Amino acid sequence: MTDPATPTVVDKLVDLLDLEQLEVNLFRGPKTDEPWRRVYGGQVIGQALVAAARTVEGERPAHSLHAYFIRPGDPAIPIVYEVSRDRDGQSFTTRRVVAIQHGRPIFNMAASFQVDEGGVSHQFDMPDVPGPEGLMSELELRQRDGHKIPEKFRSHWLRERPIEIRPIAPRDMFNPGKGPPAHDAWFRVAGPIGDDRALHQCMLAYASDMTLLDTCLLPHDISWLNPKLQSASLDHAIWFHEPFRADEWLLYVQDSPKAAGARGFNRGSIYTRDGRLVASVAQEGLIRIRD
Repeated sequence: MTDPATPTVVDKLVDLLDLEQLEVNLFRGPKTDEPWRRVYGGQVIGQALVAAARTVEGERPAHSLHAYFIRPGDPAIPIVYEVSRDRDGQSFTTRRVVAIQHGRPIFNMAASFQVDEGGVSHQFDMPDVPGPEGLMSELELRQRDGHKIPEKFRSHWLRERPIEIRPIAPRDMFNPGKGPPAHDAWFRVAGPIGDDRALHQCMLAYASDMTLLDTCLLPHDISWLNPKLQSASLDHAIWFHEPFRADEWLLYVQDSPKAAGARGFNRGSIYTRDGRLVASVAQEGLIRIRD
């Protein structure tokens, strides 16, 4: 039985996004204990959005962000976020954020915030797909295939994650084959996180980088487990359309219209269970096959 005083993986993610304020417009994110050679891109996006949001006064949720990954992040040290307050208008607030490690920028982002307003409304309908109930979770799929992973990596492969993902049509990471450049998955934060709208946006930003880049690999009989693959997020954009809860099921509809020049372009639409399109995502990533 889990000790109630023991932090859950969701608690740890909330803490990871809870930046320390060093000075006006200057924040620091904690280092992680993940055994990666570089920081996960969704972490930097989420933390940068937290930094920007904490300089915005009043009820102005983010409506869009546009980011570039410049250098790999070092997971062994904290990341410092410097915010520039570009504009505070009557309806819109604009911020720029630079993430810094070892004295150099590793990431930059522009974000815009807006007071809630009414107006004309339309959207693409949500695809007709099975609900999350009855689908295998990503963790269950990993447990099923865990014997294929070398023992020294197995505990990390099977670790509990703060974002629960349930793919509609799971792909065999060890024998991927070729398929259309599109896939859908349900996801949610794996526990309640309260009612702070900004935190729910930051959690979605964190999760939005987890499966999107894989979409451009689907037609090419390769997965991220292939040692010949060099991949990394190059840029990332999110548009927040309506309020939502990241700790309730969201459907991530993803496709990749084009790959060329060692880059893959990917798009995502995020829907609530009742069919509201609440966010759109676009990303280009490095896709390089080495000999």
